[in-house]
Amino acid sequence: MTDATHPTRSHGRFPYSALPDRPVFDWPGGKRLAVYVALNVECFSFGEGDGAQLAPKGGEPDVLNASWREWGNRVGVWRLRDLADELDLPLAVLLNSAAYHDCPGLADAFRARGDEIVGHGRTNAERQGTLGEAAERALIREASDLYRHHEGRLPDGWLGPWISESAVTPDLLVEEGYGYLLDWMHDDQPVWMRTRGGQPILSVPYSHEINDIPAVTTRLVSGPDFARMVSDQFHEMLAASRQAPLVMSIALHPYLVGQPHRLRPLREALREIAAHRDEIWLTRPGEIAQAFGAIAPFEG
Repeated sequence: MTDATHPTRSHGRFPYSALPDRPVFDWPGGKRLAVYVALNVECFSFGEGDGAQLAPKGGEPDVLNASWREWGNRVGVWRLRDLADELDLPLAVLLNSAAYHDCPGLADAFRARGDEIVGHGRTNAERQGTLGEAAERALIREASDLYRHHEGRLPDGWLGPWISESAVTPDLLVEEGYGYLLDWMHDDQPVWMRTRGGQPILSVPYSHEINDIPAVTTRLVSGPDFARMVSDQFHEMLAASRQAPLVMSIALHPYLVGQPHRLRPLREALREIAAHRDEIWLTRPGEIAQAFGAIAPFEG
């Protein structure tokens, strides 16, 4: 609701807070910059539904784009796993629950590395924000039951497919048991969000800029240009973190940066970041959420 004094509509989840006015703290190990790599493992429906496009869709079945996306789970994701092993990088695997059925053994390989599994809906062929509350709750519950079955526990965090939210998504997530979400990119530090039941949920930064989908499929940047974006973001945030602790995320999709011509420059950008591991906290979003909750608990 708006009025003459407040002409813009507010979501009511958190108040305005200027970064320079906040208390300064350190991440674990006395570090000021937390960096995490988010690997999106996504499944799509053949012949229907949403999906990123390499070229304009020419009707269904859209073999060109469907097979390009499937290449990511058959080939690209394994090259990215090998790169993470090579550089000793921890990963957050943002996993569609459909991957347990569609890609047998894929989740097992990352679980064996000790990587964090983050909830990412059922499939990226759909958007939860378009659903009514009951249907959205059912989507979250169906995915969550599969995570509980395969992982032995509910993931700590969630990213909606296509970063799609309804007006009640944070409420539904906290009611299901999630502790943090990645959909909002309004800050470079975690931010507590209010929900309707009084139990907060933590928003952990997840970059919409250092994210290969908008960079490659919308802005049409090259592999070297995307790698340069990653490197420039890192060095600027490392310098800025001297004044305030920050979170940098790198969002990757196997069908995009798993492609050899994009993987090669990305390798060098990630190698450069890994070479600074003594200065930064290379981590996962669940560990960021846990650390921030201890440092700055929700105060209502």
